[in-house]
Order: sequence, then structure tokens, then C-alpha cells
Amino acid sequence: MRVLGVDPGLTRCGVGVVEGVAGRPLRMLGVGVIRTGADLAIGERLVLIERGIEEWLDAHRPEFVAVERVFSQHNVRTVMGTAQASAVAMLCAARRGLPVALHTPSEVKAAVTGSGRADKAQVGSMVTRLLRLDAPPRPADAADALALAICHIWRAPATNRLQQAVAAHRTTNSARTTNSARTTNQAPTTSPARPTSTARTTKGRIS
Repeated sequence: MRVLGVDPGLTRCGVGVVEGVAGRPLRMLGVGVIRTGADLAIGERLVLIERGIEEWLDAHRPEFVAVERVFSQHNVRTVMGTAQASAVAMLCAARRGLPVALHTPSEVKAAVTGSGRADKAQVGSMVTRLLRLDAPPRPADAADALALAICHIWRAPATNRLQQAVAAHRTTNSARTTNSARTTNQAPTTSPARPTSTARTTKGRIS
């Protein structure tokens, strides 16, 4: 499984590609950051991010794209920029028919370090260890992108099993509903009994 992890951001958008399967050593294929200048218009910055992500998709041909799920922050301006960059990443993936998975920061931290409250230094350290790198990727956005890819590779088998179980459950319920409807429609109908007349006409004699 080859996954492109994207840590969305307007100024620095982290990207990293990891290949492997759960339970086996993983391999980093590439890591970097797409940068845009704060002095540019928002539209221009989004175009630069799109071009950068397209280049990574062309170069590494991932099978999945994992993007950090945007969550509420006190700084509305920051969260808006993150959401816009996230939407660009999802658009690029969808245009190529690639599945997109969204993971919250706490999910990624828990998957990589074992704690959903780990700081960036701990995440970077574990990413370095798991991918057998010489040093933690810099800046932290790059390490976060790799952590997203690792998280998805490890969580994908469990997620697929859950989706399969839900699909099987829905199929079973649908079949039961269909069979129940057929049984109801095929139930024999009782024809109404013919009225029986017990009254007889008697001709009386006139004396």
C-alpha cells in the first residue's frame, strides 16, 4: 500500500509518501513541504498548493491519500486557511479517482506514539524510528505528513473490516426486509362466504 500523507496549511503544506502494510516495516519514498508566500492572494496560494500536490501525485503514484481532518481552533483565520488547503488536496485526489481518508490529529498521534496527546517532537521522533531515518524530517509539517501516511496504513485493515461488516449487515437486513415483503404479498386471501338464505316463501291458503 502506498499512501500520500498531506498535512494541510497555506504557508507550509507537508507532504510525505510511505509504502508498506500493517505489521511489517514501512518505507519512506519521499517527504517535503509545499510553501506559499503570505504576501500572495489566497487564490494564487491555493493554485501553488494544487500544482505542488499534483507533482507529488505524478511522481509517486500513491494508491491512497490521507489528509489531516480540520478541527476547530481559536484562530478562525488559521483554521480557514487549513480547511482551504485540505480541500485542494482532496480535490486533487478525487480528480484522479484516489480514495481519500481523513484522520484527526489525536488519531494520528495515538497511532504513531501510543498517546493522543503527544507533542510534535514525540511524533517526529517516532516517525524517524518507524521509518529508520537518520534524523527527524524538518519542518514538523513534513513529519506530520509522514505520520498521517503511517496512521492510514496501520488503520486501513481495521477500517476495511469494519466497512465490510457494516455492508454485510445492511445486505442481510435488506434481504430480510425483501423476504418479509414477499411473504406478506403472497399470503393467501380468504374469499368471502356466500350468504345463505334461510327464508322460505310460504303460500298461505285463504279460507
